[in-house]
Amino acid sequence: MSVFARLVEHLADLLAPLFHASAAAAAIVLFTALVRLLVHPLSRAAARGRRARAALQPRITALREKHAGNPQQLQQAVLELHAEEKVSPLSGCLPSLLQLPAFFLLYHLFSSSTIDGGGNALLGHRLLAAPLGGRWADALADGGVFGPAGAVYLGLFVVVAAVAAVNFRRARRTLAEQAAPAAGDQVPGLAAVTRATPFLSFFTLVTVAVVPLAAALYIVTSTAWSAAEQALLSR
Repeated sequence: MSVFARLVEHLADLLAPLFHASAAAAAIVLFTALVRLLVHPLSRAAARGRRARAALQPRITALREKHAGNPQQLQQAVLELHAEEKVSPLSGCLPSLLQLPAFFLLYHLFSSSTIDGGGNALLGHRLLAAPLGGRWADALADGGVFGPAGAVYLGLFVVVAAVAAVNFRRARRTLAEQAAPAAGDQVPGLAAVTRATPFLSFFTLVTVAVVPLAAALYIVTSTAWSAAEQALLSR
């Protein structure tokens, strides 16, 4: 973790002439952008996978008619079709999963009072009036919702809510454009995930409220990047 802490400090030093006291916050945004650039090839592959799955819908419809009386056989046929066309129903999850280590590193780094036995100097950094190691509950206790630190969180909530609304509309539109699959058409458990997907973006609001501000910045930056990236890749 000390190596990661030094990386954040070095980035903050580079950005200090532009962002001054909020340089460490800017460093976290930059770090997040670098992580997203690294996983961008996988995001492009996931977009190709979504288009490939959409192209399979007519064949899945034909299988549904062929195996209308046998849900288990239908499910097996759909799985074989995905395998034959080398299309994974879960390929879109990979970019998100690969970002988890970076998120947990930030979470742990800004939740720890010490690093390798010494004090954690990063906890002294702020985004405007809000400490990067603090949480929304700390901001509420120190000035309330509209206090200096609380206002920072309100700004983050507005950004997250706007991105979540965009993602929600896009996900609902995508589901509406696809033929609604029967229960046997999908990988076991995938139907429930598909139904819940449009609402997952709003869960980000809860996450931002309970994690350290540094980790919240990572989430906000990553979700905004993801929304813009999906808009470009779906064109």
